[in-house]
Amino acid sequence: MIRTLLCSVVYVLSTAALASAENWPHWRGESGNGSSSTAHPPTEWSATKNVKWKVPIPGRGTGSPVIWGDRVFVVTATPVEGEKAELQADGQALPNLQFELLCFDRGTGELRWKNVCTTARPHQGTHPTHGFASASPCTDGERVYAHFGSRGLYCFAMDGAPRWSRDDFGQMETLNGFGEGSSPTLEGGKILVPWDHQGQSYLYALDKETGETIWRVERDEPSCWATPLVVTQGGRKQIIMNGQNYARAYDLETGEELWRCAGQTTRPVASPVATDDRVYVGSGFRGAFLGAFRLDGRGNIQGTPSVDWVIDRDAPDIASPLLSSGRIYFHKGKTALLSCVDAATGKPHYMAKRIPNLRSTYASPIAAGGHVYLTGRSGTTVVIKDADAFGIVASNSLGEGVDATPAPVDNELFIRGENHLFCIAE
Repeated sequence: MIRTLLCSVVYVLSTAALASAENWPHWRGESGNGSSSTAHPPTEWSATKNVKWKVPIPGRGTGSPVIWGDRVFVVTATPVEGEKAELQADGQALPNLQFELLCFDRGTGELRWKNVCTTARPHQGTHPTHGFASASPCTDGERVYAHFGSRGLYCFAMDGAPRWSRDDFGQMETLNGFGEGSSPTLEGGKILVPWDHQGQSYLYALDKETGETIWRVERDEPSCWATPLVVTQGGRKQIIMNGQNYARAYDLETGEELWRCAGQTTRPVASPVATDDRVYVGSGFRGAFLGAFRLDGRGNIQGTPSVDWVIDRDAPDIASPLLSSGRIYFHKGKTALLSCVDAATGKPHYMAKRIPNLRSTYASPIAAGGHVYLTGRSGTTVVIKDADAFGIVASNSLGEGVDATPAPVDNELFIRGENHLFCIAE
């Protein structure tokens, strides 16, 4: 009886602790900047050390985990058993896939539920370094959303019960068949869905409760893999979008374009970050650009005082920049060379610093507990000080590749590897 009572007390306290915990509802966290102001995850681990749990993830996907309360969500795409791949018009042999959303128990790693959102054979191939489930899910604690681009957007209750779905956006034709991967963003009563490709591009605002379109704006942009960021200026919320032709801001309520600025490079991937009065947008493929834009600009702001500063070298490509403690961290292209600049002035603290044990990067850097976590494609994460001066704290490997961005929550770090989902905790 006493043992039962004690177990009940422990369960209640654990549940209460999780309920009051910080969440990581989006692949870049609550702020969209890649940083947590409250988390203090470990700085040291290995394939066996400080691994609270490790569970296999079937299929292939590079969408990052998101966390709410006692639940961890990831997406994946798994081949339909017994069916062979078929040769498509682009010359790739593509399988029939099940596009899945998985929910794991945060405390134990146990699979709580799995939903097959849809089954489809992709109409176009993808880059060999990732699969067909590259967009990260997002949640507001009442619903969770899984976005598979041309295969649709799916909304579920937190217990896995279906709420609504949309599969009428059409088919994306991405540059060079590189595949799809922009993640949606939740803001207020809306879910924002980016739709940039080689055909007619759009930005959608949908009602998050029903999936109905609130507004849709056309974008004269080719393929872009960035995720929208919502910021507030003068009491008005703006949606910031990267783009090959322009970085732009849209009014959240109406979709009206507020300002634009040229300067980005070919096929941008990196998502923006922002302070209270500036937003930072960059790209680093076949060129380099990182610009700081004031949010009160209107119209074409290129060459105006609304552009605070510009960096034209060592800009990020696949990995998005990190904003933490007044500093912006970013990799050069897809390399592990790291730069850190002052967010207000653009003045470098250091540029293109080589990170030992890292070669190439897809995962975006994150910050928590006074540290910055830099994860390479080999699966090694180098932890450095979140400071003006460069200083390595630890180097850790899980023994498998990592392309998804890790998620820090409370005293834990969630890492989606090539084959497993890990919970790192002391």
